[in-house]
Amino acid sequence: MTIQPAVLLLSGPNLNLLGTREPSVYGTGTLDDHVAAATAAAAAHGLALRHLQSNRESDLIDAIHSARGTTAAIVINPGAFTHTSWAIHDALAAYDGIVVELHLSNPDSREPWRRTSVVAPVATGTISGFGAHGYVLAIDAVAARLS
Repeated sequence: MTIQPAVLLLSGPNLNLLGTREPSVYGTGTLDDHVAAATAAAAAHGLALRHLQSNRESDLIDAIHSARGTTAAIVINPGAFTHTSWAIHDALAAYDGIVVELHLSNPDSREPWRRTSVVAPVATGTISGFGAHGYVLAIDAVAARLS
């Protein structure tokens, strides 16, 4: 029996509101739609995917800690924690797998405060501005790094 490499998809604050929250910025797809696309992309690459969404920083940090030694990669859309959470930065820095920072919109084309990411320095790479397709791109990037 072969064990599939696992990917942890983390979704930060307010992403549970996707589909209704600022659809002109974030699109009309729901978080469930994005997770389904990521799950299908992962399966196509022979990867297992598990997902957690939380509006609580501590839940995301606990999930990152639990991923150590049990997952090959973390794909994280940290939401507003992108700009503020040194605690998430530190947790990701202690993770030894691939880290993909993911954003539906392009933070660099938005308000100045969104242009700083404290996650980027500890990420393997960042995918932003491709809307819903970013979830598939993130999984494709993980698969490419693993192969």
